[in-house]
Amino acid sequence: MSGLTRAVGPALDLVLPPRCLRCGEVVAGDGALCVDCFQAATFITPPLCHRCGVPFGGDWGEAVAEEAAGLVCAACARRAPPWYRARAALIYDDGARPLLLAFKHGDRTDAAPALAGWMARAGADLLESADLIVPVPLHRGRLWRRRYNQSALLAAALSRRTGRAWSAGALIRTRATPTQGGKGRAQRSRNVRGAFRVARPDRVAGRRVLLVDDVLTSGATMAECARVLRRAGADGVDVLTLARVVMRAEE
Repeated sequence: MSGLTRAVGPALDLVLPPRCLRCGEVVAGDGALCVDCFQAATFITPPLCHRCGVPFGGDWGEAVAEEAAGLVCAACARRAPPWYRARAALIYDDGARPLLLAFKHGDRTDAAPALAGWMARAGADLLESADLIVPVPLHRGRLWRRRYNQSALLAAALSRRTGRAWSAGALIRTRATPTQGGKGRAQRSRNVRGAFRVARPDRVAGRRVLLVDDVLTSGATMAECARVLRRAGADGVDVLTLARVVMRAEE
């Protein structure tokens, strides 16, 4: 921190005090949650599925959780996803939803460094082995309307935090797709089929790619992106998101 920043920082905090990333209440420092919002957030912790990252739930105890580090869930045992590992910082629930909606649609782009910090902790092993961070792209029409790609902001913040290379243009969305909201798993897969293309095969070939997005829902979008990247020669694909939906068994 520079001398000017140290001198001006306290004065700026008096005029523009740090605000909770979720509710906007005044907090002690930048990039923080207030006590109530922190308690409302459900951070994902082990034990979890080695492949898709879904938390198993329950209190297994530290020793048992370490022994369960390589376990996979029933869904991944039946059919492994096209990526190798997926991790997320939060469960996407009523506690996380306002935070993500503010970041994605409410111009809270200032939250990206703090959110990326949570992701870096959740995906430390994935980042350690990553050669290239690639955000899930928006179609140019949606990008024009929204003005920013939240996944690219997270990817850039992760790159700055870890020193790993990232590429905003390695993967592109070739056609606009209807929103995935309200669609079942099969419909989501059909909706994004053929919607992505690797624009920079030279950046991808022979490298381990870390796909970054804000939310992992059914996994359809990530699955399609992973398939495209692997066909382009990626050595492997992992997935890191800020939050993930935890499906009920019947879903």
